[in-house]
Amino acid sequence: MYMAVVIAGVKLLRRRPERRYRCDPLPDDDPELGTSAFPVVLIQIPMFNEREVYQLSIGAVCGLSWPSDRLVVQVLDDSTDPVIKEMVRMECERWAHKGVNITYQIRQDRKGYKAGALKEGMKHGYVRECEYVAIFDADFQPDPDFLRRTIPFLVHNSDIALVQARWRFVNADECLMTRMQEMSLDYHFTVEQEVSSSVCAFFGFNGTAGIWRISAVNEAGGWKDRTTVEDMDLAIRASLKGWKFVYLGDVQVKSELPSTFKAFRFQQHRWSCGPANLFRKMLMEIVKNKKVTIWKKIHVIYNFFLIRKIVAHIVTFTFYCLIIPATIFVPEVRIPKWGCVYIPTIITLLNSVGTPRSFHLLFFWILFENVMSLHRTKATLIGLLEAGRANEWVVTAKLGNALKMKSSNKSSFKKSFMRIWDRLNVTELGVAAFLFSCGWYDLAFGKDHFFIYLFFQGAAFFIVGIGYVGTIVPQS
Repeated sequence: MYMAVVIAGVKLLRRRPERRYRCDPLPDDDPELGTSAFPVVLIQIPMFNEREVYQLSIGAVCGLSWPSDRLVVQVLDDSTDPVIKEMVRMECERWAHKGVNITYQIRQDRKGYKAGALKEGMKHGYVRECEYVAIFDADFQPDPDFLRRTIPFLVHNSDIALVQARWRFVNADECLMTRMQEMSLDYHFTVEQEVSSSVCAFFGFNGTAGIWRISAVNEAGGWKDRTTVEDMDLAIRASLKGWKFVYLGDVQVKSELPSTFKAFRFQQHRWSCGPANLFRKMLMEIVKNKKVTIWKKIHVIYNFFLIRKIVAHIVTFTFYCLIIPATIFVPEVRIPKWGCVYIPTIITLLNSVGTPRSFHLLFFWILFENVMSLHRTKATLIGLLEAGRANEWVVTAKLGNALKMKSSNKSSFKKSFMRIWDRLNVTELGVAAFLFSCGWYDLAFGKDHFFIYLFFQGAAFFIVGIGYVGTIVPQS
């Protein structure tokens, strides 16, 4: 509700970043200055066995509209497949022959994963000449004018450390699961990032499609690999140093959503476990900080971490998938309608503002999000307790052009059916059995008609439990 009020105020008062900060275009027609009016920008593309998408990201970055002598491109390849490494290296050489200042960087090991690769890339001598660094994951494709629309905010405002762009999804219509992801992420970018940027000039860096002031990165202590959310870690440390962030919702960068449930689950584990683990490690550092206001501390601790990264996941699963069903067996316990109907309905409708075209899918989105809350709750607890999988890092698989190669022939269907035993998710099946039991009991003895919700939610857990979610991935 708070964010809904703020975003409404931002839209009504037209508090766009262009109105709050100076962002005059850089002069590109001054014969005396030439290209010296443009700062030297470093572009980093971290990748790991990105067979399907490496050409897309490298090609998009090399096509940026920026003076070639003021641009340095680093491809930070941690691939373990020698064939893919050679393909990426040859692609870099191809662009180098075209006059692009691109370097191919590899390491002896994957220590620190993405954070380690980015940190290693910053150690090269030529980086000292760069003022800003833009980061793009292997499946991200910036438009040619990306730098011209973002750099001015950094050039003309010395207190800004980060400019974050919005993600745009090229495969949102791939299947129902990608449509659900689009709804959640569009709300994140349309509301959460916009509100945080407008209220206190702080938000979590999304790890890609953003550009940093290198001096701010260095002042904050550089990249650290203590959690799986190195992007959020750096953003908080920079914010505690007094730096401001700007979110540009009008600048959109094409990217890809996970098309398989396995890839999506690994991604959500990292996105849920990492923030909880980072909260555990940084809480006292935030509390003791003397450079930021008490309001900003409250925003970071309560709104950013506690509510959105921890409580939201745990409450969603425990309340809607455990407590409400369990009350069926205890008639003395009555949950008021405002708690189980009205407030959830309002929250759901507010979440739909990011993706109006998918409003008719809200019912499916609720069921899917409740299923995913099981994984997010588990990952959040692992992060808070710093259990065994707290620092597990699995790269999200991308399909790229393989999305166009899908086949619906009978042999493919038969193979996928034969692999169903490998796709079973026992935990989801267990929750589905519990919900179905509660539903049948309520149908027989209840009076509140909860069985309608319980049967639908149980079906959602069952469908995920048998692995019938996402697309059939072709063998490339």
